[in-house]
Amino acid sequence: METSISNDWLPVYKALANPIRLQIIQLLARKAQSISALAAQLGVSETITAKHLNQLAGTGIVSFSHQGHFKIAKLQVDQINIKFPNIIYPSYNAYTVKIPVGHYTNFSVAPSCGLAGRDGYIGRVDHPSYFMDPQRIFAGMIWWNNGFVEYQFPNHLNSHDQLRMIDITAELGSEFPFSNNNWPSDITVSLNSVPLGYWTSPGDFSDVHGKYTPAWVPSNVNQYGLQKVFRITDHGSYLDGEPWSKVSLSDLPYQNDRFTLRFEIQNFATHKGGCTIFGKGFGNYNQDIEVKVYSAD
Repeated sequence: METSISNDWLPVYKALANPIRLQIIQLLARKAQSISALAAQLGVSETITAKHLNQLAGTGIVSFSHQGHFKIAKLQVDQINIKFPNIIYPSYNAYTVKIPVGHYTNFSVAPSCGLAGRDGYIGRVDHPSYFMDPQRIFAGMIWWNNGFVEYQFPNHLNSHDQLRMIDITAELGSEFPFSNNNWPSDITVSLNSVPLGYWTSPGDFSDVHGKYTPAWVPSNVNQYGLQKVFRITDHGSYLDGEPWSKVSLSDLPYQNDRFTLRFEIQNFATHKGGCTIFGKGFGNYNQDIEVKVYSAD
């Protein structure tokens, strides 16, 4: 039921403004019942119960039917929405960018490192020069020990748009030669050269084959990561919905035509355990790095 702030809907609000009638709604939400059955549960007479039911029925919240000699009441609505005159919290506009893991625009990596595509490794493993190979755009998994990989995505905001929130979703893990399920690594995420914070990956997992990892990938190397969601808002940054850092949108310069996203193992990190990024066709989520930008007019 959709209502509004007007006199036309006063009967609905009056029908709800009574504790016995609220009890009746709760009882009818379980199942349709006779007046006598409701009266027994409410601890009031059938006459009073019928009076309350009639008021609810007059608003369309309850309806009646007959089963033999019994009058059965049934709930007709499962929610009531009240529309206020003005919109105080307008819905956000949003656009989504999906970035294949091989579409980085800058990097500085050190072995162990490499790239993998659907049909095999791209170039030679542990040779950073192959991170510049044109075939890198087909990579579904990349990994490195020290350094960073940087991506750019477009800023489609107009001059009058107000940036409200950015979500970054990626499947990440540590990097260890072959694999090590217990190999923590502090992976720093930065946006427009501003570090948002770091997430400590617990390991480089190979205990089971990745759900989408191609069959050709050896079972003793990294198979999958953990999907992480990094959110930047007006009042701070969040990791998987939990407070993460105090960096907010006001700390980010974003007036130009693009955003720059960096995943990095910093030199001063406590756990320098490398980084693996899983994209479409690899890992457990079968998706590229995904960025969603929210704005208001």
